[in-house]
Amino acid sequence: MSDAAAQSERFTEGALLWPLLTLAAPLVATQLLQTVYNLTDTFWVLRLGTDAMAALSYSWPVVFLLISVGGGMTAAGTILVSQNTGAENEGRVNFVAGQTLGFVTLLSLALSIAGYLLTPTLLSLLGSQPGSAVHTMAVSYTRIVFLGLWFMFGFFVFQALLRGWGDTKTPMYLMTGSVALNVVIDPVFILGFTDNPLFGWLGLEPLAAWLYAHTGFEGMGVAGAAIATVGSRGLAAVAGFWLLFSGRVGITPSLSALRPQMAPVRKIVRIGAPVSVEQSTQALSVTLMTVLIALVGDNAVAAYGVGSRFTTIVWLPMVGMSMAVETVVGQNLGAGRRDRAKRVVYHASAILVAAFLVVSVVATLYARPIVGLFAGTSSGPVADHVVTFIHIVAPTYAVMAGFHMMNGAFHGAGATRLSMILGLTTLWGFRAALAGVLITVVGLGAVGAWYGIAASNVVSTLAATVCFLHGGWLGNSLATEDDEPATATDAASDAESPAEDDGTAT
Repeated sequence: MSDAAAQSERFTEGALLWPLLTLAAPLVATQLLQTVYNLTDTFWVLRLGTDAMAALSYSWPVVFLLISVGGGMTAAGTILVSQNTGAENEGRVNFVAGQTLGFVTLLSLALSIAGYLLTPTLLSLLGSQPGSAVHTMAVSYTRIVFLGLWFMFGFFVFQALLRGWGDTKTPMYLMTGSVALNVVIDPVFILGFTDNPLFGWLGLEPLAAWLYAHTGFEGMGVAGAAIATVGSRGLAAVAGFWLLFSGRVGITPSLSALRPQMAPVRKIVRIGAPVSVEQSTQALSVTLMTVLIALVGDNAVAAYGVGSRFTTIVWLPMVGMSMAVETVVGQNLGAGRRDRAKRVVYHASAILVAAFLVVSVVATLYARPIVGLFAGTSSGPVADHVVTFIHIVAPTYAVMAGFHMMNGAFHGAGATRLSMILGLTTLWGFRAALAGVLITVVGLGAVGAWYGIAASNVVSTLAATVCFLHGGWLGNSLATEDDEPATATDAASDAESPAEDDGTAT
């Protein structure tokens, strides 16, 4: 039995529930670890003062846009690898993995050059004042991130390919090591060896004094945060590539497969571009909602920030399970098992909806103490706004759990344009439009914005349900599209592991 056949059987045969949960758990952990990067930077940069923190605030929208572009293109790798794994096309798995890696490498290099040159202009468009200390620090931070873009995208590719294969533990282990390294070196690169509280907390002041005496290193400020993050991600990417090309993780792309070819690259862009648009517009939606809520006042804006942070943490299990659904649906569609692909969504939705019904009740009943944890105080006008936010939005968490599971299925099927359209028109467009009307026309103030968010959650889920039940998203397996050159390895793999015939054309 080939490696692809053995891997495919995990998700295309037998029970669904346990394989789905074992795939999702490391993804949730990885999402939590991902947030630690930003939290670590924020914690230590705050010690440099408000100007340094403002510099990060200007830089992060640009960095988030980069992550969206890279995440979209690597998502195509997940989808193609998962479907070809389900179809037991081991040669194609290795081929599309190499094509994705080669194309994303070229994309990252192009974006690095363009971004490095355009950084001052991009930051000025966001409101940073050229010539100011904040602008100088923001330019330095952002340019270092651009220079290290290949490392960032490289690790994204490794995660995406392994996720499509069905291995979410290995990326989690590498992410854990990368985050741990970042936590250690971040304060050193930012603050140096003098006046660094980390050494005091660890009782290592003599070591810090010795290191400073021999190096004179006083830290690099905001630029140090970028170097630490890029460096820790870079080591994780290098380790991931070593595992990939050594054949230790199941997928083994050849060096020849790294040379991008027109047909597979077109497919990667066709699948990945809508995901990039979908993800990047999330930042735009948050910005637009902030502008609308600013019409109410600063307290409402602050409350929106707190409420959004709470929602982001709460939704991490949804994101992890959605990624797991994407992989399992992709593998089952590759194997020609459409009914089983749909059952994946039913299983995942049942688990998440039940769990988030409990979360919604708990959040609503204990809104005030929760606000105290996230806002630092449970009283005052900001806290009152956040309590109202939770009371209105939290009851829709269970509804959104269903949306995320169906959206994961659309991604797994390669129906990324459908997912993009749903996100743009219902989850983001409808939200901003309704919130704007309720705030400016009806005069509900911040409450109008909260109702706009809650209503958009419900509408987007209803729209996704209609599309899901219609079934058009199932389409034809991408693994059977003859737009990639056949190779001897493909032929051998196909001959060794013929796809099952369950009544679906393959």
